[in-house]
Amino acid sequence: MSEETKVEQNVQAEEVQQEVSQEESMANVAILKKGDTVKGTIIKVDDDQAFVDIGYKYDGVIPVRELSSVTVGSAGESVQVGQEVELKVLSINDSKEKLELSKRVVDSEKAWEQLTSEMENKTILEAVVAEVVKGGLVVDVGLRGFVPASMVERSFVEDFSDYKGRTLRLRVKEMDREKNKVILSQKDILDEEFEAKKKEVFANLSVGQKLDGTVQRLTQFGAFVDIGGVDGLVHISEMAWHHVETPAEVVKEGDQVKVQILKLDPANERISLSIKATQPGPWQQVTSSFNVGDIVTGTVKRLAQFGAFVEVAPGVEGLVHISQIAHRHIATPSEVLKEGQEVQAKILDVNAVDKRISLSIKETEEAPAAPERAPKSDRPARAPKETVIAEEYQNQGLNLTLGERFGDKLSKFK
Repeated sequence: MSEETKVEQNVQAEEVQQEVSQEESMANVAILKKGDTVKGTIIKVDDDQAFVDIGYKYDGVIPVRELSSVTVGSAGESVQVGQEVELKVLSINDSKEKLELSKRVVDSEKAWEQLTSEMENKTILEAVVAEVVKGGLVVDVGLRGFVPASMVERSFVEDFSDYKGRTLRLRVKEMDREKNKVILSQKDILDEEFEAKKKEVFANLSVGQKLDGTVQRLTQFGAFVDIGGVDGLVHISEMAWHHVETPAEVVKEGDQVKVQILKLDPANERISLSIKATQPGPWQQVTSSFNVGDIVTGTVKRLAQFGAFVEVAPGVEGLVHISQIAHRHIATPSEVLKEGQEVQAKILDVNAVDKRISLSIKETEEAPAAPERAPKSDRPARAPKETVIAEEYQNQGLNLTLGERFGDKLSKFK
């Protein structure tokens, strides 16, 4: 066989092989129709669309609106080059080589089935906040999920502007496929965790225990302090050894404080705390600071019917009995004193054990001079009692006759 013949045969064989390969390739190309579900690989991502290879004779396009159930700024927020995706065929136009696909539709169909199961099992799922809208947050759970503002945190949140992009732990609360509505809650999970933590904390607490805490909020009657997962109340009377008008005088929200447990009530989940119990009491130094007979300066704190309470040191009040307020007789302490008045007082008695100090204001003042009495020689003489009686008897009888004097007695002899 000549060389020319061999070359011609080889060329013919190659042509046959090419025809066979083309026929095989055409046979392997998927036959698509609208509504089919296919798998592919992202090969290019633009701002408004992504291109995907699904093994068809030309590449498909996923518009940005078909990438996710939630609004995204660009296609790159939903997919990346090389990512494997499952898609739904929306339209085919072979004449224009246009194949439009949707990732959103497939994700939504799968999500409804999965979320239904997760709702029944009360499964905790994670989702990223896609949008902050009026009334709450929009999250991507394979479809558009909504977290109402009241279901985001355990406490009130005024501004959600920094929540976009956060990952939340959520539980499905309500689903309505016809209305395409999915309601989720993070608060339910936080509440359950809080209750579990509270029981654990209560189990490890005891009366008299001293702990570090953080002031959470102030009220008119005291301050609530977090002692490791649960809040206890420091009543205003337990905030300091001295008298406190408002809690803000002593602490502010966020302050770190040391407290002592006064009372535990696990059944009602109440804890009574004290700040002052962790601090040295003013009465501990009374014995060394005050002695009977000392003159001290104090402030009238309260007036009562029986006397006045005078603060002689922070947290230390003594009683001035009404009889020790003034040298003269007074009906009420308010005749002489008023609250807030500064006075000098003498210590009459100190009883640190019972936390009592007796004071006297009048003993710091000079007693007024007694009025002078007239000398004896200047006083009119008083007649003896017997003389006065005789004179009265004589005066009564001067003008009486014998008959008037003895008439009644003689009448029986008539």
